[in-house]
Amino acid sequence: MSDQHIPSDRPVTFGIKTTPMRVPYQDILRVWEEADDLPEIADAWLWDHLMPIVGPKDGQILEGWTLLSALAARTRRLRLGLLVTSNRIRPPAVLGKIATTVDVISGGRLIMGLGVGGTVQPPDAGGIAGENPAAAEYAAYGLTLVPPAEGIARLEETIAILRGMWTQDVFDFHGRYYSLTGNRNEPKPVQQSGPPLLIGGWGNRTLRLVAEHADIWNIPGPPHNTIDYITERGTVLDDHCEAIGRDPRTITRSVQYIVSYDDPAADRKAITELIAAGVTHIVLSLRSPYPPQAARWLTDEIIKPVRSTTGELHQPRSGSAASLGA
Repeated sequence: MSDQHIPSDRPVTFGIKTTPMRVPYQDILRVWEEADDLPEIADAWLWDHLMPIVGPKDGQILEGWTLLSALAARTRRLRLGLLVTSNRIRPPAVLGKIATTVDVISGGRLIMGLGVGGTVQPPDAGGIAGENPAAAEYAAYGLTLVPPAEGIARLEETIAILRGMWTQDVFDFHGRYYSLTGNRNEPKPVQQSGPPLLIGGWGNRTLRLVAEHADIWNIPGPPHNTIDYITERGTVLDDHCEAIGRDPRTITRSVQYIVSYDDPAADRKAITELIAAGVTHIVLSLRSPYPPQAARWLTDEIIKPVRSTTGELHQPRSGSAASLGA
């Protein structure tokens, strides 16, 4: 095993995440339109759940990809995506068509965030206290949890399907879980070869898929995962890259960080430590309700001071795929 994570020479970029749980559409739109005018914020994200996963079960939730399409039409600069899409909710080729449509609507700004989705997990797994929240959500929507190994295998097939239908005129695929005959996907995505691929997760088998296929790796940060754990998982990713002959510096290291509105100093400290640990993409996740000028607050209270402290003063081209590992 490698002794330490191989450092990246990538500039640090910042995104914003509006978790659409108990939040009306107009509030989400307000934050995205504000962020779209702030060049310090490179990208914006939603999630992919159909019911609240914490707190009361009766809160409103908007479906992620439908909402993303609406926001793509109302913004002009931000790169955008779901952090992350559940691979268990939509058939892979249907997902590929949906993603193509959003890439076209956005003029080529989509980042394809993907995760295994709902699998059978013990209580307190993944840094989430209590029973697996996906169990009630999937039961309510007629979806099935699968064993983790099957979830990984299905995700690998989905990646192959997305790549094929985004690049080939007529595409066939016959795997263990999915089969396509004569798939045609027109128009193709605006981005040549399709949107950059972000894979979220931290298990050994997921990190192998990241090494093999992803442009960006994302993992939840504190309080769900400690900086030491994120660093250790990064070392595992480095080892997988070494095993297949890939330069690990070609993968953007991305962390979600939930912002505390009442203690920005603590947030700045934690984010500075993440950057020192080799993270080059920080997604600042907002708790609801969103305060007025939330995106401006993030820029002034977190992003600019962190850049000043860490010396990360370089700002990549707005919306640049290269800045996120594509």
